[in-house]
Amino acid sequence: MQADRHALGIDVGGTKIAGGIVDLTSGALAARRQVPTDYGRGGAAILADTLALARDLRAEAGRLGLPVKALGVGVAELVDRKGRVFSDHRIRWTGLDVAEALGAVLPCVVTADVRAAALAEARFGAGRGFADFYFVTIGTGVSGTLVLDGVPYQGSRGAALVIANSANRHVCPDCGHVSAGMVEDVASGPGLAAAYGVGPAEVVLAAARRGDADAIRVITHATGELGRVLALLADGLDPEAIVIGGGLGSAPGPYFDSLATAIRASLWDGVDHPMPILQAALGQDAGLIGAACATLQQPEPAHRPVHLNIDNREKTDVT
Repeated sequence: MQADRHALGIDVGGTKIAGGIVDLTSGALAARRQVPTDYGRGGAAILADTLALARDLRAEAGRLGLPVKALGVGVAELVDRKGRVFSDHRIRWTGLDVAEALGAVLPCVVTADVRAAALAEARFGAGRGFADFYFVTIGTGVSGTLVLDGVPYQGSRGAALVIANSANRHVCPDCGHVSAGMVEDVASGPGLAAAYGVGPAEVVLAAARRGDADAIRVITHATGELGRVLALLADGLDPEAIVIGGGLGSAPGPYFDSLATAIRASLWDGVDHPMPILQAALGQDAGLIGAACATLQQPEPAHRPVHLNIDNREKTDVT
């Protein structure tokens, strides 16, 4: 057996923390675990759960006889080139050395969840065969990244993923009413549920499949707003394809179909545009698979064994 064939991958999202033992040659999972995020508890509690999940997976790898030498973690926040989290939208890990804390389990690499998922789709999923593509993940939040020659683009700060969080302000020319908000507030899973009045988003999708007019209207509005953003990115970046993933983006049926239609309707029509718009192939496991694969891209992951006091954020060497 190839010694470095497997790694642990953990995807820390707004709804769930999912992890698995990943075969780096195929993307297959030898084991999978999942716990709720419950991000309202704060970052320290989420980090404690992530640490416990990593330990559980490492123990399971030992029981299965699978040597694992690294741990990759994707988080639904902004992460710089050194693996430091620098936004606190939901997973409040700023000020915590997450890679060092999780290094108590295995050498650890931390990246943004969208880059992890995009990397997985480039290696094993819908992005294979394209020199470049734009990847979008839609679930509790909305983010995206350009993938060039199989590598997700990070940007100068690691922030090249924020596509639906800019403040929009519209003034009605007739009555002067001002409406403000973000595309993510409309196009994400929580946005759908809020607009429909019943949640979660799966309920809205199911109602639309049954022909419920209100559900169809909510989805059409949401995908219309996001479709214009993605069409602008496609016009400006000219990718070979767009790949749409995440829990909502990967769901079969009305949301993806409506979004693909909205993107095409907003593309510049000066020339023919043969760009495929594809659904991600790896579903909701793309993030954890890609997090494991990210360990192959980092020559010097943080690995000093430490003990982390989750309550007061004090770190002590155990070496």
